[in-house]
Amino acid sequence: MRAFALGVLSLILAAAAVAAEADADWSYYGGDEGGERYSAAGEITSANVDDLESVWTYSTGDLAKRDAETMRRAKLQATPILVGGKLLLCSSFNEVIALDPGTGKELWRFDPKIATEDVHPSNGFNCRGVAFWMFTGDALSAPVPCPGRVLAPTSDGRLLALDINTGKPCAGFGTDGQVKVDPGMELRWPGEFQVTSAPVVLGNTVIVGSSIGDNSRVVAPHGTVRAYDVVTGAPKWSWDPVPRDPKDPAAATWGEGYKDVGHANVWAPMSVDTKRGLVFLPTSSPSPDFFGGLRPGDNSRANSVVALKAETGELVWAYQIVHHDVWDYDTPAQPTLATIEVEGKPRDVVIQPTKQGLVFVLDRD
Repeated sequence: MRAFALGVLSLILAAAAVAAEADADWSYYGGDEGGERYSAAGEITSANVDDLESVWTYSTGDLAKRDAETMRRAKLQATPILVGGKLLLCSSFNEVIALDPGTGKELWRFDPKIATEDVHPSNGFNCRGVAFWMFTGDALSAPVPCPGRVLAPTSDGRLLALDINTGKPCAGFGTDGQVKVDPGMELRWPGEFQVTSAPVVLGNTVIVGSSIGDNSRVVAPHGTVRAYDVVTGAPKWSWDPVPRDPKDPAAATWGEGYKDVGHANVWAPMSVDTKRGLVFLPTSSPSPDFFGGLRPGDNSRANSVVALKAETGELVWAYQIVHHDVWDYDTPAQPTLATIEVEGKPRDVVIQPTKQGLVFVLDRD
């Protein structure tokens, strides 16, 4: 843990050369699109794990070029992905880096140049990971420039699209290869609104959540999930966990709070189910964390697992884990999509761990 705190990424690899074949890739934050975190690699076993040797170490270089005060506001929580023979990660300050997985050699690096002076991100300068999209010809009718894209979030609320081969911004995606995620209102301080977790991609849609500062105000930025066209960066849809329309039956579970309350955002990673065309969201607590007097009722869709249609943002179902949260019981982890046996038959499920130490298993449909 100390190495991570110091901004150093240490990767312990087998002494044998690392193959980058497609079946060895770890191309999603959670291993696969459903976050199962399962590897079929069989060369490392309980019989030989004691013989592993450290073959290389890579430093992001943050300690060498940033002052101590800035580093106290930073944390390195990135989970690298392995795609096409490149290990892809992001630094605490949203620099996106491609490494040779066998040697640790830096292949390219892109710095979005986020501001750090007098900026106090609510959850620290932090980037948990990146996503990858490859043009296959299935979702679009014509070839696109920059057909292999690394999609990365930033602490100042941007979504980047970079060429996986060069690290350069993808022309045609937003403005100069980036889009600005609109927080929906003026921020109280620089850093109140961030994007820290890796986006998810389904088809030609890229979806991002947000990380928002807790407990500073009731009328806070909304926890809206946003989707963009992965080629152009054009907005496709947005979905607010808080029902703002009084005609929505869920609004009755908020009293008058549905008008002004914020948060219930998705700061943890999401999962997607390509076959069903669904994205699964772990939503968090409404604003403020520890007082619910202005939002009486269950506060439906906050502190929930939510399934949306990835192409349109249409709500499919929502299961609330905590009713009327006043304990900051965010749904804090990526939903895991798995198939288990129930009464002798396979069943597709969503498995959701929680802050309370309970694990919920929900039917995926």
